[in-house]
Amino acid sequence: MKNTFIGFIDLFYPIFKKFLPLKTYRYAVCGGSNLVFDMVLYFLCYNFVLQKQNVDLFFVVLSPHIASLFFVFPITFFTGFALNKYVTFQDSNIPGRVQLFRYLLVGMSGFVLSYLCMKLFVDILRIYPTPSRLITIIISVIYSYILQNKFSFKVIEE
Repeated sequence: MKNTFIGFIDLFYPIFKKFLPLKTYRYAVCGGSNLVFDMVLYFLCYNFVLQKQNVDLFFVVLSPHIASLFFVFPITFFTGFALNKYVTFQDSNIPGRVQLFRYLLVGMSGFVLSYLCMKLFVDILRIYPTPSRLITIIISVIYSYILQNKFSFKVIEE
């Protein structure tokens, strides 16, 4: 199944071969797929699950755009890890548990970056939550690719 999935992704690579190395292309496809998944989940959570209402957790009240971020993160964290591990960074020889831990570190720092960006864009700059999320994701994708490639899934020379 993994090879079929990768084969389907790579089917369109010749179009982008002039511009992107294969690893970057696969990261873009996997990240783009996870981005679409994230945006759909975020939109559904913000508009239909939370119905644009604050979430009172008794010790803190979360605005709906931040609560949606907290709801969506764990789901897209695991889908993103699986796509990165099994599609994009297959050549990494770091043990899976170490990759997961490193991916978690990068993911959590990316989550903090996303939180700060959302607070900036929505609460300070007054941009609507869904476009703010898209801008935030673009910033996070660049940040994450660099760290995932150089830290979480790097190849250790033996």
